Amino acid sequence: MRRRDIILGVLAMPFATRAFAEAEVADFTFPSIDGGTLDLASYRGKPVLVVNTASRCGFTDQYDGLQALYDRYRDRGLTVLGVPSNTFRQELADAGAVKEFCEVNFAIDFPMTGLLDVRGPGAHPFYRWAASQGVEPGWNFHKILIDGDGTIAASFGTQVRPLSTQVTGAVERLLPRA
Repeated sequence: MRRRDIILGVLAMPFATRAFAEAEVADFTFPSIDGGTLDLASYRGKPVLVVNTASRCGFTDQYDGLQALYDRYRDRGLTVLGVPSNTFRQELADAGAVKEFCEVNFAIDFPMTGLLDVRGPGAHPFYRWAASQGVEPGWNFHKILIDGDGTIAASFGTQVRPLSTQVTGAVERLLPRA
């Protein structure tokens, strides 16, 4: 790469970051693990918990908690969106294997994306947007709670369990009363 190209790339970076900062959550789509597309615009007005997952991680048991959280709050409007990722080198080789693993071992029925990167220059645009907002997964099972207006309402690291009072309290504040 020539020096001029590097300098132009560095000069353009603030504009790319600003563009992501100005993007809206509803602008993002994901490939579905089932085929087709998951469009965040379809969740407008409702909270979404976006979680980067990995099948061979020491925190994989959090799938149980994510499913239980979804079961508890889905009728009130919460969507849990699983994002299988091999960013941290702990995911199965392909989306079909991930789908089967999740269905057989955890009876997952919340929406899931295809395999995506969640950090760095190859990260899915949603995760680049989240990074521009100061939220970037440090490991698998990082949880990003998006409110009905499309802003980041909360972020929970890997150690925070899906059914913890931190997560359930933040979710309940965004949902209509039962």
